Order: sequence, then C-alpha cells, then structure tokens
Amino acid sequence: MEICTRILGNLHDPEWKERLDGLDIEYIPLDQWTAQKSRFLAVSDRGTEYPIALQRQSQVVDGDIVFYDAEKGHVAALRLELNPVLVLDLSSLVTESPETIIRRSLELGHAIGNQHWPAVVKGTKIYVPLTVDKKVMLSVMDTHHLEGVSYEFQPGREVIPYMAPHEIRRLFGGASHGSHEHAHGHDHAHPHDHHHDHGHDHPHGHHHEQ
Repeated sequence: MEICTRILGNLHDPEWKERLDGLDIEYIPLDQWTAQKSRFLAVSDRGTEYPIALQRQSQVVDGDIVFYDAEKGHVAALRLELNPVLVLDLSSLVTESPETIIRRSLELGHAIGNQHWPAVVKGTKIYVPLTVDKKVMLSVMDTHHLEGVSYEFQPGREVIPYMAPHEIRRLFGGASHGSHEHAHGHDHAHPHDHHHDHGHDHPHGHHHEQ
C-alpha cells in the first residue's frame, strides 16, 4: 500500500459526496490521540494497513479521504472516535439568588480545580473532557453533591458542533469531527448527520436535590 501523504477531500464536501455516490467506502478508525499525529500506521475496518505521513501541523477531521482510486472505485476515509465529555448543567440555578449562584459556582470550581480537570464554559453548561475513568469522575461529582447541578456524559461527536476550535483542542487535544476549518485547508459541513450512531451514554443525567 502506498503512503498517504495528503488529504484528498472529505466525505461531507458536496463535490466528493456526488463523486463517491454508490461507492463502497472503507473506514479507518482513529482514536483522538492518534488523530493528533501527522505520521502513523492505521488499520481500516477491513484489516487493510494504511501508512499515513501528512505535513506537520496537519489536523485531520472525521470523514477525511486519504485514498481514492477512481478506476477501482476504492475509497478510504478516516473515522474519528472521540471520548465522551462530562457535561455539567447549571441552568436550574438561574432563578436562584446571586448569593446561591456565586456559592455554587465556587463549590463547583473547587471540585473541578481540585482534580486539575480542564473545562470549557458555554452558557450555563460546563464541559469537562474525560481525563480519568468515567466512574471516578462521577464519584467525584457524587461526593460533592452540588444542589442544582446536573451532569451526564455525552458522546464527543455531539459536543463538537457547539465548540470553537480552541475549545475543541482543550476537550479533545486537537482531534475533531469537522466543525471548523482545519490546517490542510478545506471546510466541512456539519458532522452529525453522516456518521455511525454512538448513542448517548448517560449514567448520571439527573438533578441533585437535598
């Protein structure tokens, strides 16, 4: 197999969607850590090895096409597998007194900061990347039992569309599902109408009350 040295396009680009219509697509699964590298040996869902050697600082996104043989109708594209994200919802606190909101925010900041967890704040929600075992993260939140703060794990692919590029890097270390323009220079459409369905993983989607 020849070395794949550049991204040819993306499955979600209109021109490629038309060109690949009816063709059988071979997918190359990548975890979010491998996706940060520019050189790696990947194995497709069919067991085919693909040596990847992109330009430095290239950032791949879900659906990127690394191999295309028009005569044989052979297409190979990347499929990124992002970790879930712990989403903390503080929306129920908006009707509380300013004192309660400040107190709860400080308590939550202490809980997250004490674990050295990075976080992204968007509106009334806080997004925390998976840094340790999910059970450990949930145990930490259960221990603090912050009234008015609900939390659940959501698939990374469902969180991506709401994030700016620098927030994506904070949550996923550079890997993304195509919600922004990436380093090798082409734009991609909204991702989550086109991929295999991971489903929600919501072990603790409840509100805590005292």
